[in-house]
Amino acid sequence: MQLPIQITFRHMDPSPALETRIRERVTKLEQFHPRLMSCRVVVEQEHRRHHQGNLFLVRVDLTLPGHELVAGHESPKHQAYEDPYVAVRDAFDSLQRQLEELARRERHEVKHHEPPLHGHISGLTPAEDYGRITTPDGRDIYFHRNSVVDADFDKLTAGMEVRFSEEMGERGPQASSVHLVGKHHITG
Repeated sequence: MQLPIQITFRHMDPSPALETRIRERVTKLEQFHPRLMSCRVVVEQEHRRHHQGNLFLVRVDLTLPGHELVAGHESPKHQAYEDPYVAVRDAFDSLQRQLEELARRERHEVKHHEPPLHGHISGLTPAEDYGRITTPDGRDIYFHRNSVVDADFDKLTAGMEVRFSEEMGERGPQASSVHLVGKHHITG
């Protein structure tokens, strides 16, 4: 950390034990991103009128090159936030998730999902409960009657567009689930 951690207590007495917990959590954050520049933490007691029912607000501002991450609950209404340690834990857990996501993006490890495979029904053999799908790249994929999802196998016709999941079967590639696409969708 380039700058010292700033911890502020508002509408409450400073707590050395809580301050120690906050410093431990900041040190843990440094494991997730090596270039933390500054960290500001505000712990605030929302109402000071009662001995019970006082909620704690925790806000954490973390600065690193090109980014500022903020975590905390502006207006907690949950009974658990009567405990300042719970409020600190939740704010730092949220900040840790943000920091992990930022580190993944910086390493270009952002998750992306492959689009489902698609093709057209090229043939049906109702007597033997199977059909074939031809993919845009010309592959031939087998599918069984039981692989058809949300449609009636007996109402399928050649040429219908489908999306499917592929797996390797005993005799080659096969569709493990087949969904009709677009206006030809038949439900029943």
